[in-house]
Amino acid sequence: MPDVLLLLPDFALIVCGYLICRYTALDRPVWDATERLVYYLLFPALLFNAIVRNPLSLGTAFSFGGAGLLVVCCGVVLAYALRYVPGVDERLHASGAQTAFRFNSYVGLALAERLAGAPGLASQALLLSLCVPVCNIAAVWPLARQGGHGYLRELARNPLIVATLAGLVANLAGLKLPELASITLSRMGAAALPLGLMAVGAGLRFGALREGPGLAAALMLIRHLLLPALALLLAIGLQLPPAQQAVLVAFSALPTASSAYVLATRMGGHGSYVAGLVTVSTLIGMVGLPSALAMLAWLR
Repeated sequence: MPDVLLLLPDFALIVCGYLICRYTALDRPVWDATERLVYYLLFPALLFNAIVRNPLSLGTAFSFGGAGLLVVCCGVVLAYALRYVPGVDERLHASGAQTAFRFNSYVGLALAERLAGAPGLASQALLLSLCVPVCNIAAVWPLARQGGHGYLRELARNPLIVATLAGLVANLAGLKLPELASITLSRMGAAALPLGLMAVGAGLRFGALREGPGLAAALMLIRHLLLPALALLLAIGLQLPPAQQAVLVAFSALPTASSAYVLATRMGGHGSYVAGLVTVSTLIGMVGLPSALAMLAWLR
């Protein structure tokens, strides 16, 4: 598939969810239950299994993993800073800030394998292990503060954080899942991406972005311009191996996480605004991701 069409299937699933929810008997109550299933079971199963199945070597990938963490942390700082811009709605910011630094793990895993085979997949798993907990902690903080939830309690209850940390501990401890458990988790995880994307589509309200267009533009600028530019500088400046350079730059240019909508909805945020951001990010990513890789090839 040409690079520019890489994210087209994901966007098609979002559109399918929107159409099914709006024009069939499978309306909002069905998708409310689907969101809970994806968020509390299927996404955690996919994250845990992806991390456990790909051996990590933190010592030999210090520069690479540190570069990925630096990209994410810069995204967090920039997104949080938008809260202090005059005129920014606090509820919209609390819900949408996560879209500037979170990333679609499932597209990332598939793309890393396509770019660099098994080593690329292992490198992406390292980034997931290091960055997913940071991203989820940073995503929960403004939502918990805005909604009056206990922050530490929300972190302890967040299934994505629990699954990622459990997978990291199991991986570093050298634990291997029995074949039956591995196959079961793989099949559960395989259902997470299509259902999660369709749930995003079911929650779409295209007019919601009009409530904060300036904020939306700033968040997308961070996600799809500033972070890829930083990753390009780090990849070249640190003289990473070519495969790691490609994985790092692709990681920085991924569309935002589809589960951002589910998290915002579950924590009482502005779900439709986040759904719009996820859709826009997916559209931008279809062009921005191959463009970032082309820029890397030109700079080498």
